[in-house]
This record gives sequence, C-alpha cells and structure tokens, in this order.
Amino acid sequence: MKILRLILGDQLNPNHSWFKKLDDEILYVLMEVKQETNYVLHHAQKILGIFAAMRDFKSMLTKENHQVIYLGINEKSNLHSFKANLKNLFDQYNVQKFEYQEPDEYRLDQDLMELCNEVSIQSERFPSEHFFTHRFEVREMFAGKKQWLMESFYRAMRKKHCVLMSEDGKPVGLKWNFDHENRKAWKGEPKVFEDHRPIHDHSELWDEITTARIKSFGNHNASQFRWPLNRKEALKHLDFFIGHILIYFGDYQDGMHKDETRMFHSLISFALNTKMLSPKEVVSAVEKSYLSNQLSINTAEGFIRQIIGWREYIRGYYWAHMPALGDQNYFNHQLPVPNWFWNGQTKMNCLKYTINQSLDEAYAHHIQRLMIVGNFSLLAGLHPKSLHEWYLGIYIDAFEWVEMPNTLGMSQFADGGKLASKPYVSTANYINKMSNYCEGCYYSKNERVGDKACPFNSLYWNFFIANSQQLSKNPRLAIVNKQIRDMDPNLIEDIKLQAKNLIKNIENI
Repeated sequence: MKILRLILGDQLNPNHSWFKKLDDEILYVLMEVKQETNYVLHHAQKILGIFAAMRDFKSMLTKENHQVIYLGINEKSNLHSFKANLKNLFDQYNVQKFEYQEPDEYRLDQDLMELCNEVSIQSERFPSEHFFTHRFEVREMFAGKKQWLMESFYRAMRKKHCVLMSEDGKPVGLKWNFDHENRKAWKGEPKVFEDHRPIHDHSELWDEITTARIKSFGNHNASQFRWPLNRKEALKHLDFFIGHILIYFGDYQDGMHKDETRMFHSLISFALNTKMLSPKEVVSAVEKSYLSNQLSINTAEGFIRQIIGWREYIRGYYWAHMPALGDQNYFNHQLPVPNWFWNGQTKMNCLKYTINQSLDEAYAHHIQRLMIVGNFSLLAGLHPKSLHEWYLGIYIDAFEWVEMPNTLGMSQFADGGKLASKPYVSTANYINKMSNYCEGCYYSKNERVGDKACPFNSLYWNFFIANSQQLSKNPRLAIVNKQIRDMDPNLIEDIKLQAKNLIKNIENI
C-alpha cells in the first residue's frame, strides 16, 4: 500500500516513531507554500528559519534512505496550499493512504480534516510525540471549575512526571514556586556570554524567497543567520546554555537592558516549537543539572515551570477555547496597531529598543513582550486580534497555539480574565526598575501629565479609571481601585485628558 505522510514546518523531530524503520511504500512530503507565508505578514527570519530547517530535515531523511518529496517555494508544480498539493500527489503517486501528525494550529487541523473528508483514500492522524500532555488534558483537568489556575496544573504535572519531587512526595526545596526570587534587575554584572551559535549563510534561499515575491518585514540577516538548522545544532546550544548561562537565568529572567538583547535567556524556543528539541529532554537536562549541584533551586524551578507548566498549560488553554479565542475583546479595544510597530520609530525608549530588537533579531524575551509591548498595547487600547497578528508575524518562535493565548489572554486580558488573574500593566516605575530603558528617554518617567510625561503613567491610570466597572470586583486590584477613589478629581481629569491626547496622536508618540 502506497502511503503519503505529510511533515509540517513545525514537525521537524527526527526521533518521531515514523522514522524508526524504512519502508519503500512510504513517501514523506514537505512543502514551502504561500498558504503559510501569507496568512499574516511574517518576519523575514521566520520564513528563512523554517524553510532552511525544513530543507535540512529533508536532507537528513534522504541520507537515511527515506523516500522524500520536497516542494520548494518556486517549484512549478507547487499550488501553494496543502490541500491542493496533496490532492495532486495522491493522484500522481497512486496513494492509497494519507497520514499526518496532529497539527498544533487550529486552522491547519481543520484544513487537514476537511481534506480527509473530501478524498476517497484512507487517512490516519498520529500524535506528534512532543508534548507532556494531550490536546485536551488541561480542559479535562479543569472541567466544571470556575477558574483555571496554572499553578494547580503545574503542581499536578510535577507530581505526575516526578519532576523536582522528593521521595516523600513533597516539592524539592519545600516550595512549589520560587518566582519571587527571580526578579532582579541586571546592572552589568555578571557578564553576558557572547553569542556562540553557528552562523549560516542563507543568501541563496533568501533570493528564492524574494523571487517568489513573498512579503515579509524585519531584517532578514540571511548571510549571518544564527537560528538552528537541526536537532544537532539545537542540542549543542541547549548544552551550552545549561552548562554556562542557566545559572544566571533565575535571578535575571525579568531584567532588560538596551545593550544586551539576549541577557541570560535560552533562545531555545524556536527549536522547541519546531520540535527539534523535546520539552521532556529539556526538563530532564535542567533537573539533572540541579541534582548535580550546578544550579540553585530558584533557577531550576523557574526554568522548568516555563516548560512543564506554562507551555503545556497555554497549549491546553488554546485547544479548549478555539476557535472563539481569536475574537475575544473584553474591553472592546479598537485602535489599530501604530505604524511604528513596523519600523521602531518612536520617542519612547523602551518601545524603541524592544521593537527594533524584534525587527533585527525576530526575538524578544517574555518580559519585553509582556511588560513593554503588551503593556503599552493594552493601556492604549490596541485591537487585540490585530496585535495578535503582529506578534504572530514578528517572532521566530511564534506559532498560533502558543502565541495567541499569551497575547489575547495573558497580555491583553481580552478573554476577561480566564487566563490571567489581572491585567499585566504598569507605569514607567516598573520599566525603570527592571531596565535602563528610561535613561536618556525623551519622556520623563516621573511625570504623569505634561508634554514630556511618560505615556505609560497617564495611560496606566486612565486604563483603570475607564474600566473601573469591569475590574472593580477583582481582588488583585483592590489597592489600585482604592488609589483611584482617593485621587484628586482634578488630577483624574488631567490624566484622562493627557491619555486622550496621547491616544489621538499615537502615531507621533
């Protein structure tokens, strides 16, 4: 029986059970299709990175004597949609059965299920063999409960998989969460390591992409490309991170600095989300490092929580709430994404540095995404879905299952608090505390109103004033609500006017 197996661009796991034995009756297919480059405007490095990794994966399979069909972006027979290409291949190769791994994005899941219903041949879906949980495990865990608490899920995962657990069933260190110990600002010491990742020249591939007239934005950096091509490179980078950098991650994971874009972050998310790396092996490697006394408990726990806790929880949240999640807009925010999100030309240092870094590297760490870009976007009232599409396009590790819940739920509170227990917003005070972005800024971090007042300050208070009714019963906002009740009415009016003018002239901030 002739079998055709589809491999998507985020399914580059050479350890999948599919590849354990050779079979001349099995054809593997990988495709570079405009369906995937055009559904949102993507960063050039994201397109480059996925295409280059797919081509490397094809070479690996070919060397191992698997039968592989590869449709390049400029191939004449490429119809640029999965369904159209697959139907052609079914006929061309007399395929009797179609097999595919579970897609991680809802739209592709629907697309492939529709295809299977439209064709007469057999079809079968397989697990991707990547995550700790199945798609609906989070939903099943919280069935019938009013609130979904990530912390409850995280503890259950620690117990289930025996991660950082003592023999008596208690968490190592006698605490489940050491987050409060992981919030130090970085002042220049310890020194940040140089980027040791290999450099790839993808100039020829970039020429192919431009020939195909694929639209993109950001710096392609094709001749100096630093993101991994394959599992071997990803593992080497992971080993270096755990052996040399991770020791500092816990303390400074929330820190930001205008001269250091990587800080002590792992930069493994692209490899993880394309499945070059397994989350299980990452967690195991970090736990092993802790048990051999190379890491503090707050560092090991903080990093592991991001993988076995937040990452798995976010995926479960996504599948439980799709497709309605994409249209959530609790505050009815309608403001378009400003043009300077695409070019970094703003007088606000924190946003200028973060957005330009994102345009240059297709990367920013989680606090930059949440407490700089996301913070401003929520306070200013940007349209959540439009913002989600910007996030999905600009970051090389952004795939909808992980990005959409983080943007719409955690960052923009667009789901009304199902994911986040409060809006994650701040004044300039937090940004100044955790970074040096405020140094030399056009705006003053200490002023609420006036031409030079930092926009974060008036927008912050205006946000809570404008949404006081919707947020009045949130117990985590009791202090903020009391401060507004005690505020001078004249100051409130000044803040509202200041915020109104900022929003009206948002393109010139």
